[in-house]
Amino acid sequence: MSDNFAQTVKQQADIVRIIGDYIKLRKSGAQNYSGLCPFHKEKTGSFSVNATHNYFYCFGCHEKGDVFTFVMKMENISFPEAIRVVATKCGIPLPKREFSSPEEAREAGLRRQLIDIHEVATQYFEAGLKSAEAARAREYLTGRGVNAETIAKFRIGYAPDDFNHMREQLAKHFPDDVLRASGLFSAKEQSDGSPGQLYARFRKRITFPIANEQGKTIAFTARALDAQDEKGRDIAKYLNSPETPLYTKGQVLFNLDKAKAGMRAHDFALLVEGQMDCISVYMAGVQNVIATSGTAFTEMQVRLLSRFTKRVVINFDPDTAGANAAEKSISLLTEEDFEVKVITLEGGLDPDRFVREQGIQAYMAALRTAKRHSDYLIDRARHLFPGRTPDAKVKALNFLLPHIRRMPNRIQRDEFAADAAQKLTIDSAILRQELKQAAAQRVESVRSHSQDPASETERVLIRALVLPEHDPARALAAEQLIQHPEWYDSLPAAALLESLSNAPAPPNPLDAAPDQPSRALLAHTLQHADDPDTASSNTQSMTEQVENALHTLERRQLERRQRELRTLIAEADRRGDHEMLTKLTAEKLHIDRKLRQH
Repeated sequence: MSDNFAQTVKQQADIVRIIGDYIKLRKSGAQNYSGLCPFHKEKTGSFSVNATHNYFYCFGCHEKGDVFTFVMKMENISFPEAIRVVATKCGIPLPKREFSSPEEAREAGLRRQLIDIHEVATQYFEAGLKSAEAARAREYLTGRGVNAETIAKFRIGYAPDDFNHMREQLAKHFPDDVLRASGLFSAKEQSDGSPGQLYARFRKRITFPIANEQGKTIAFTARALDAQDEKGRDIAKYLNSPETPLYTKGQVLFNLDKAKAGMRAHDFALLVEGQMDCISVYMAGVQNVIATSGTAFTEMQVRLLSRFTKRVVINFDPDTAGANAAEKSISLLTEEDFEVKVITLEGGLDPDRFVREQGIQAYMAALRTAKRHSDYLIDRARHLFPGRTPDAKVKALNFLLPHIRRMPNRIQRDEFAADAAQKLTIDSAILRQELKQAAAQRVESVRSHSQDPASETERVLIRALVLPEHDPARALAAEQLIQHPEWYDSLPAAALLESLSNAPAPPNPLDAAPDQPSRALLAHTLQHADDPDTASSNTQSMTEQVENALHTLERRQLERRQRELRTLIAEADRRGDHEMLTKLTAEKLHIDRKLRQH
């Protein structure tokens, strides 16, 4: 967005009204307003807003800035995003976006229509829950303690037992390509390979919208009312939207749009597994609760969460699957230096049932007594490997070592190790030695991995590059590797690939190897060139094998760069480097498109 537009928004924005949406302000002068500062804890208001000069200042923590600065800090968003938020709140039309290519414009148009179709689908399901057919669904929800207020707040709905009605209704407003891209419908492929008629993906199910951070529906989870169909076949209890241009399940946290204010206010997030757990706890009054929606916690979700807090309380189901999920979540969070605690509810209950049966006060008491993650893991190790035999202690220690080693803070590592030694009755000196050896082994494993023999992808290219110069497979491999050295520069065979691609192989190909490891690799590759277990020559020509290998190298390089960009974008966002953030985001969008086309 241009600087002129930002200035226009700033001049037209009522800073008192905008800030008043987040905190309670009272008039304290002709043009001044005051309230409790949202950026530090205080009992006496020291936060001041000046309506004339459009700035805020806190006399306690000295935070200051304009309306954009305030929204950036409160929402944990970038400067361009803050301009959009303030403009939207003020009813100022956003400038028409310019696109770098027709393809980018089409993608943006599709995303807008997908947002619209999900909103229409949400309204369709909401209306469906009021229909006569949905009587069982309403009865089920009532039995789970879900009242009308909760249904309205979370926009819970019902998908009728009909293959075609929803498609017919939505087709009046959206073209076929949007219907197919939405994930709301399925289609069977025809015998000629063409896509078949669309039919509703969700049928005879209670629907729970999944919203993005702005509260826009982007996907659904739907719960079946029956365990089996009319033919006696098992029905999946929960059915989720597939991934779409709007929705990537590993990048979304259920209820984040409603919980982010509570997370800021209390400086921690309560993480549960399922939507019903989240909904029950939220409606009972704990409004900083989010859910993984039954999927594994991911690095992207950790980064998303870190924008709002670095403290998490985990309350997963107490069964084996829930315990395993808790362990993996602890690993991801502690690696990113989160403070993590864990709740284990009495009676083996999940949060939803516990709140309904024992009440919110009992749940709040459990929340206040949540264990440190280290204590939880030590207790789990003792439960998994009971007894005081040397064998049980070794197994418990091996279970804990990766978790201890994963913690970035040395003092916390030492404290964790000391607690584990005491509770497992292991000599603390022995445990410290084991930790040192584990760290050394990690370094050693990296070294040995770098010396692994080449992959089959590399071996295909090596075999092609020793062919005669006029061979099409050799020409293709050499041309592409010369043009794209970044595809292979980190591979074990990098030196050999570079040497062979830049000059024809001599009569004795081993003479082309630049060093002894490369010579051994080349000899091993050529020795097994005709081995049917390691080559696909029975089904593919050499040129086809080379094309596949090059395709694999390019994709791996794009995926590496994609991972690098995620880290760089997060760092640029943390620094507030908006120019670099824009540049990196544009490159990531370009790579995302290329990967989708691969």
